[in-house]
Amino acid sequence: MNLNKVFIIGRLTADPQLRTTLSGNRVASFSIATNRIWKDKNGNRKESVEFHNIVLWGRQGEIAAQFLTKGSVACIEGRLQTRSWQDKNGVSRKTTEIIGERIQLGPKSGESGAKFDASPTGKEETQTEEIPIIDLDEEITNPGDLPF
Repeated sequence: MNLNKVFIIGRLTADPQLRTTLSGNRVASFSIATNRIWKDKNGNRKESVEFHNIVLWGRQGEIAAQFLTKGSVACIEGRLQTRSWQDKNGVSRKTTEIIGERIQLGPKSGESGAKFDASPTGKEETQTEEIPIIDLDEEITNPGDLPF
């Protein structure tokens, strides 16, 4: 049995680029940054960042281009695909991308906050939602501290 499944949750590094192919299909491409935080053997906090190229076809690509901007949080479910081509100088190139099959939009980025209409006057109010950082090395001593 084979499985090619990827789940990525991260922040966009730039606004999505929406294009139309010669056959009329819409495709959006963008990059998502994910980070990993750990402590080394000396107890020093370390962090590394990975950048993932995302490709969304059809309506999902249109939605991404409409609602996502640089810094937005998104969850992408998809599969890995490697493409090969020759550049204009005849050099062989390869890239590995995540072909998105599902997308979930996260809360709006911190500058604008999540907007909702909560007042009887119809005036827009702003609420920002903090995204928790989970440290796997931190020991939980009180079960009441669990976020679920």
